[in-house]
Amino acid sequence: MALYLYSIDEAEDRKFIVTKAMSGQAKMGTLVHIMECSENSSGISVSYRVTETGQDFNIKFENLKQFCKWARPDNFIARHYEHLSNKDVLHYLKISSRSFVSFCLPLILAALVIIWAVSMICLKNTAGIILGCVLSVIAVAVILGIYRYQKKHIMVSLYNKISTNWGIVVK
Repeated sequence: MALYLYSIDEAEDRKFIVTKAMSGQAKMGTLVHIMECSENSSGISVSYRVTETGQDFNIKFENLKQFCKWARPDNFIARHYEHLSNKDVLHYLKISSRSFVSFCLPLILAALVIIWAVSMICLKNTAGIILGCVLSVIAVAVILGIYRYQKKHIMVSLYNKISTNWGIVVK
């Protein structure tokens, strides 16, 4: 769920979640406020303030794509950051960064290889092909279900944590 910017100017005066830690600066999962940005021939310079500590840092990137790998905008986390623990934010980043290609596809391919190997070794006739097809469809459905459930579950959990201040329980 990487959101790319068209220009570094769009990042100025906005809050971002750090998705990749830089040594001696903001940790992964930290909310930062981008104060000033500039672009020149040598790259992009960004001045930012860590929201929790109030420390100011400067960082340099070769291009806009690297900046987007380092941090991403997220209005939900920016609004409710004070109600969430660092563990919650890191778990949210892990789950929300998953895509079909990075999470589901490797699991589906591994499951299909195992299913077809076992069905062809155990049953070498038409029953093996039918069993392989049925188990393949079931495996794909289960993996996609887990993928959707985890994204929904983490958001419901986070909404539940922030809604306790409003007296609302989300289930």
